[in-house]
Amino acid sequence: MATKFTPLHDRILVRRVEEADTTRGGIIIPDSAKDKPMEGEVISAGKGKISEEGKVRPLDVKEGDRILFGKYSGTEIKIDGEDFIIMREEEVLGVLSGATTSAKKEHAGSRTACTKISFRS
Repeated sequence: MATKFTPLHDRILVRRVEEADTTRGGIIIPDSAKDKPMEGEVISAGKGKISEEGKVRPLDVKEGDRILFGKYSGTEIKIDGEDFIIMREEEVLGVLSGATTSAKKEHAGSRTACTKISFRS
């Protein structure tokens, strides 16, 4: 991403993590049958939410976190031809720890066996 984008306040910029094209059993899933992934990587985050007293509360998520979010969360945008989502931190359902990086490919369905989900409130 050549353009630097910094979200304001409690918003975050997220890149969807693409799911695998095949299942564990070797069945190939066509694009028309796939749902949009509800998992993503935080690319950048705003400074935090401003309270009524005028103090800034820092965000719980940070750059590089793998997160889960709702199917219809955020606003889809394009920056330099790449698709991203801008959403508020409150739309994040949880942070994934122990998830594989986007460089590693994994089979659909095997993700839940090795992923710990932590919910923050």
